[in-house]
Amino acid sequence: MNLLYAQAGGMTAVINASAAGVLAEARARGARIGTVLAAHRGILGILAESLHDCGGLDLDTLAATPGGIFGSCRFNMPPEAEQPALYDRLFAVLDAHRIDALLYNGGNGSLEVVAKVSAAARRRGYPLVCIGIPKTIDNDIEGCDCCPGYGSAAKYLATSMREVCRDLVSMTSRKGRIFVMEVMGRNVGWLAAATALAARDADEAPHIVLFPEMPFDEPALLARAETLLSRLGYCAITVAEGIRRADGSPVMARSHSDGHMRFGGAGGEIARLVSETFDCHRHYAAPDYLQRSAAHWVSAVDHAQALAVGRAATGYALEGRDGTVAAIRRLGDEPYRWDIVPVDAAAVANLERRLPPSFIAADGMQVSEAGRRYLAPLVAGERPTPCSGGLPVHYRGKPPRLAQRLPPYTGWAEEIVRTAQRD
Repeated sequence: MNLLYAQAGGMTAVINASAAGVLAEARARGARIGTVLAAHRGILGILAESLHDCGGLDLDTLAATPGGIFGSCRFNMPPEAEQPALYDRLFAVLDAHRIDALLYNGGNGSLEVVAKVSAAARRRGYPLVCIGIPKTIDNDIEGCDCCPGYGSAAKYLATSMREVCRDLVSMTSRKGRIFVMEVMGRNVGWLAAATALAARDADEAPHIVLFPEMPFDEPALLARAETLLSRLGYCAITVAEGIRRADGSPVMARSHSDGHMRFGGAGGEIARLVSETFDCHRHYAAPDYLQRSAAHWVSAVDHAQALAVGRAATGYALEGRDGTVAAIRRLGDEPYRWDIVPVDAAAVANLERRLPPSFIAADGMQVSEAGRRYLAPLVAGERPTPCSGGLPVHYRGKPPRLAQRLPPYTGWAEEIVRTAQRD
C-alpha cells in the first residue's frame, strides 16, 4: 500500500509529531507499506503534483519541530458536481503515483476534505482509503475528546499567565494595574479556559476569563475588576479574540476584502475600557502564533496523542477504514486514560464543538471545577528540548520533491494551486 500524507489549516506545536507517527508506523509495518509521500501545502500540493519523498527523515527531530515541515493550506474543496475537473485532476495525480491511501492532517475543514474525497472515490470506483488525522489548538472537533495541538497551546498559555501573575504581584502601585492577554478563539473558548489552570486560588491570575460562548457583560466585568483592583491592587484578564455582545456583534473585528471577518484586538479594547474607567496602568499581550508554536514547552500528553493518531491513521489505512478519523477517546480522569477510536469523518466535518456550559462557572467569567477536571490532564508532563548553542534544534528544509508525471495543472483555482509550487 502506498500512502500520501498532507497537512492543512493552522499549525500546532505537535502536528509534525503526527507526521512522525505516520512514518514510524509505516516503517514498522515493513513490506505491507510501499512508498510514503507527502503533499506540499496540503490538497493544493496534490492538485499541483508537488509531492515529497518521505524516506530517510529523522523522525525524532521531526517530532520535536513546530509548524508543518510539508507546508499547509486553507482551501475549501467545492462539491464534485460544481467542479468535476478539479476532482479529475486530483485522481489523476493519485493514480499517477499509485496512491492507495490519503492521510489528511487538519481541523474541521480538513475533515470535510476527507469526507468529500472519500465520497468522490467511491462514486468513481477508485480504490482509495481516506483517513483524517485531527489537529487544532482550538480543540473544537466533534467526536474527539481533545485534539492534538490543544494541550500544548493550553500549557503554554497557562504557564504564561502564571508567570505574569508573579510579575503583577511584584509591581503593585498606587494607581493599580491590569494585564489582559488575548488568546485565539473566534467562536470557542477552549484556549481561554485553559489559562484558568494557572490559578491555584482566587487571588491568582487569571481573575477573569471572557469566553465567546458567553455574551460580553460590560457592567459585570467592570464591577469584578473594581473589586479586584481594590482588594489586590491588580487584575489579570483572559480574553478570547471572538467575544461578542448580547446582540451577537463582536467586541472587536473588521471586515476583509474576501468577505470574512478578521478578529483581533478585543483584548486591547478590554484593557482600554478597564484602565480608563479606573485610571489604572494597563498592559496587553496577544501571544498570537506563539501559543501554537511553542515546541520547547509541549505537553507530554499532547505529544504522545499526536504521535498516536498518526500511528493509528496508518493502521486504519491498512485496515481499509475509509472515511474515518483517528479520534482520541477519554477513558478516565484519575488516572487519566485514553485511546484512539475511528469516527466517521462525514459525521463530524465542519462542526464546531463549543465549550460546554458545565465547564463555565455560574458567574460566566471563570472555569468551573468540571472544566478544570477536564483540562488538567491535557497539559501534564514535559519533554526534553534538544538544543544547540542554547536554542532548540528544529528540522529545517523539506524532503526532496518527486519529478512530476503529469502536465501542469490548469483550470479552476489555477492561481491558488500554483502557490504549492512556489517554494
